[in-house]
Amino acid sequence: MSSWEDRVAEFWNTADDTDPDVVDRMRALVDERPADDAAALFEWASVLDFVGREHDAVPQYRAALAAGLDSERMPQAVVQLASSLRNIGRADEGAELLRDLGDETIAGAAAAAFLALCLRDAERPDEALAVALRALAPTLPMYGRAVTAYADELAGPQPA
Repeated sequence: MSSWEDRVAEFWNTADDTDPDVVDRMRALVDERPADDAAALFEWASVLDFVGREHDAVPQYRAALAAGLDSERMPQAVVQLASSLRNIGRADEGAELLRDLGDETIAGAAAAAFLALCLRDAERPDEALAVALRALAPTLPMYGRAVTAYADELAGPQPA
C-alpha cells in the first residue's frame, strides 16, 4: 500500500475541480490522520480552496499553521492562505502574511506574485508593481539592475 503522502500526491496529480467527488476523496484521506495533524489540515484547506470555498479554507489554513507544518508545507500554506484572503476581500491581511514570509525559496517567486496581487487589490498599485519588478529583475541578465532601480523609485528601497 502507498504511503499517505504518496496518495495525497496522486490525489493532486489527478485532481479536477469539476469532479463532484473531489472534496469527498480528500476527506477520506484526511480522515486517516488525527484531527490535529498539521499536514491533513493543510490538505483539507487546500482542497476547499481548490474548489472555490476560500471562506471555509481560511480557518483550516490557520489551524494547519498553528499545528506546526513542516518546512515544505508551511510556505505553501502561507501563500495559499494569503491568496484566499485576497479572494474574500482581505487583501491587506494577505499582503502582511506574505511580507512576514520573507525570502523562503520553496514556493519560488510565488510569494512575490501573490504579494503583488494582494497589494494591487489593496489599492497599492505602485507597491504591487515594485514587488513584481523586484521578483522579475534577477531573471534579466542585461537589465536587472535598471529594473530594480525603477522598482526602488516606485516604492522605495526594500528593507534589509
